[in-house]
Amino acid sequence: MIDDRGADERAAAIEAGVLAAAERLLAEGTSFSALSMQRIADEAGVARSTLYLYFKEKSALLIRLASGLKSGSYQLMSTWSPDRPDALDRLGDTLEEVIGYYRQRRHVLRAMLESADRDSTVGQLWADELDPFEELSRRWIRQAQAAGQTAAGVDPATASQVIVHGGFRVIAHQVLTGDPDRDATVARELAANQWYGAFRRPG
Repeated sequence: MIDDRGADERAAAIEAGVLAAAERLLAEGTSFSALSMQRIADEAGVARSTLYLYFKEKSALLIRLASGLKSGSYQLMSTWSPDRPDALDRLGDTLEEVIGYYRQRRHVLRAMLESADRDSTVGQLWADELDPFEELSRRWIRQAQAAGQTAAGVDPATASQVIVHGGFRVIAHQVLTGDPDRDATVARELAANQWYGAFRRPG
């Protein structure tokens, strides 16, 4: 029992070390496409054969590295409510927090988007992670329609696709190429488009 627990702890430590090594290399500016498994193994201080015991391929390592990326932004978005009197202002503030959150790990975001464009499996997994955001948006729109707060003609499913996929593209572009001083401006423009375009569209 003790030996098993010790082995589990060593395995967890090796995996954590490998992930930390990969993230360090990405943060230093190495592109994901240029990052070899051998270089990751060297940075982590393990044999390449050991690395392959934990990650069969480089994409599996990236998926593990990015596993918490969307959950953090979802947690931020799910705290916002469209029913508050200052909902539009708070939406802008929340989207600015989301931009800041992704900016802190932009090297992982860049690697994930780079890989998703070339690897259909990674791309599909990344797209699937947007589903909870769409469901959240659909619920908000339906509630607003039931209360007569937005136009009955708004299609919740389509509008939510535009809000989530379009919004994420704007956020990713700002994080990866935009001036951080414009984060608030981008967030508030995005908030206004979502608010008046779907959550409170005039009839």
